[in-house]
Amino acid sequence: MITTEIPSPPLEWATISLGPLTIHAYALFILAGIFFALWLTTRRWVERGGNAEVVQEVTLWAVPFGIIGGRIYHVISSPAAYFGENGNPVDAFKIWEGGLGIWGAVALGAVGAYIGARRHGVSFTAYLDAAAPAVLIAQAIGRLGNYFNHELYGAPTTLPWGLAIDPSRMRAGDALETLYHPTFLYEMLWNLAGAALIIYLDRRWNLRGGRTFWFYVVVYTTGRLWIEMLRVDTAVMVGGLRINVWVAAVVLVSAIAIFIWQGRRQRAAGDSTPRHQLAATDSSAAVTEVMETKPPAKRTAAPRATVAEKPNAKTPAAKTPAAKKPAAKTQAAKKPAAKKPAPVKKAAASKAPAAKKPAAPKDKPAKP
Repeated sequence: MITTEIPSPPLEWATISLGPLTIHAYALFILAGIFFALWLTTRRWVERGGNAEVVQEVTLWAVPFGIIGGRIYHVISSPAAYFGENGNPVDAFKIWEGGLGIWGAVALGAVGAYIGARRHGVSFTAYLDAAAPAVLIAQAIGRLGNYFNHELYGAPTTLPWGLAIDPSRMRAGDALETLYHPTFLYEMLWNLAGAALIIYLDRRWNLRGGRTFWFYVVVYTTGRLWIEMLRVDTAVMVGGLRINVWVAAVVLVSAIAIFIWQGRRQRAAGDSTPRHQLAATDSSAAVTEVMETKPPAKRTAAPRATVAEKPNAKTPAAKTPAAKKPAAKTQAAKKPAAKKPAPVKKAAASKAPAAKKPAAPKDKPAKP
């Protein structure tokens, strides 16, 4: 029987030494993901009418916040490695060794993006929409760092694409020939396919006002939900499930609800801001402004209804305006009546020459 497997890179490749400087592969892939996300976000931002330089300024706020948030969530959700029996609290600051929780990274990164967007007076929701697929691709690239670190693999498997892990990083008690689910690969492929779907539906459905971002959250959490169930690394368990499974489920349901609510709200408001103007217009504010202008539209429609009801005059509301309007007409009729004496004067003036005509015959007999 021919067995196949996915080999893992040598552990020596996880770090590169350049004299006194040590470069970690995990950090390189994180940086590569950030730079790619910056490039794609800039392109999508410019399509929305934004300035490319603004993306760099906002990213300077979003990235540090995201890294700090991701690390905080990782430490909280996996405390044993840092505060357990054999843990070292100082290791919690060694981000280059791996360990960033995407939930904290996205949450705190969004806070940083909000600060940057407000400082530069651009639409926060439009920035989130522009960055959504780029962030998902950055996550896919970052998963390669887990591959080089021989970490975050899944349960043992006999599938042809089982992942070989260095014996020093294998789960305790497993045989040396054990292969594992390559969960890093599952998530990487899921994210790349999800990013392509987001870009396609963003154009097809003309998503705006943060809906692209929330659709990104739906796509990612759907994949993370089933991939997380395959992982066997140490994690906090709640009700027999990993804590990240519960977080993914709650975030998924919330994201679906928000995505649907935003869609209904925007359709009701008739938000039709052109795509090339979204960067300079906060779509959520635009929706609010349009909704606030709707009551006057209903008031203007009310008089039209009373005019239509005038011939029937069935309702008291229709009678009162009908009574007022003839009164206005009578007043308008009285004003021309006051001007009628002018034609009478003209008639009198025409009679005066008629009275002078008999004087002409009196002069004719005097000629002989």
